Amino acid sequence: MSTRALPGSTSPGATLSSWAADGWTITQRNLIKLRRSPDMLVFAVLQPIMFVLLFSQVYAGSIQVQGTDYTQYLMAGIFGQTVLFGSTFSGAGMAQDLKEGIVDRFRTLPMSPSAVLIGRTNSDPVLNGVSMIIMIGTSFVVGWRFTTSVGSFLAGIALLLLFGYAFSWVMAFVGMSVRSPETVNNASFIILFPLTFISNAFVQSQNLPGPLETFANWNPVSALVQAARQLLGNTGSAPVPDVWPMQHPVLTVVAGSLLLLAVFVPLCLRRFATVSSR
Repeated sequence: MSTRALPGSTSPGATLSSWAADGWTITQRNLIKLRRSPDMLVFAVLQPIMFVLLFSQVYAGSIQVQGTDYTQYLMAGIFGQTVLFGSTFSGAGMAQDLKEGIVDRFRTLPMSPSAVLIGRTNSDPVLNGVSMIIMIGTSFVVGWRFTTSVGSFLAGIALLLLFGYAFSWVMAFVGMSVRSPETVNNASFIILFPLTFISNAFVQSQNLPGPLETFANWNPVSALVQAARQLLGNTGSAPVPDVWPMQHPVLTVVAGSLLLLAVFVPLCLRRFATVSSR
């Protein structure tokens, strides 16, 4: 990346176009870094592929879902898991940049401070988008199909990417709150594993015991997966829990994504100002 001054200004009179240019410059920097480290993309894609093969080919005969084929039921859960796990790159990237002093270098340039965060989180939808393309291809190989229109299918993918982007801000906050990039992985698993596995991603929530069923029905990941199943046409005649998020999953995901952005964008900006001034 060039050491020349980037466009933009931190003054109140900085224009929106300059701010966008700053964010796009940092986004390009992160995408170039990703291109130079293809192993990151390989491992990001291999994990969900392993889950697809494990659940659809090994466990499918042992896991029964009411009203639909398990492979059709499973894939929306894998898609949801993929975008959530993809959001961890923002946290790990922020922690790594802070550790290596890259953020200190950015502070010497005439650029908007928020551009670092914008550029960091903007790269996650690109990574998730590539992962989703590969995952969809893998899904077709194991027998999955979407049964709605192309428009509804694209809306489902867009909804998954929107939630993944919103969650990237959560993980960026985590990345700025821990002491090392290695800690981000442990912190991420503590957050993501309960959200993905105590949900309707892999099994129907009514098959979970009491408190876990309640948690799963109100889990935002369950709403995300249910919304994806509806938009991709994979619900079949499976019963839907009689709780608001499950009855209105698309609205729940959109509202939840906007809420995450409203809460964590300001928190990230404040946290970034604190850690970058040390």
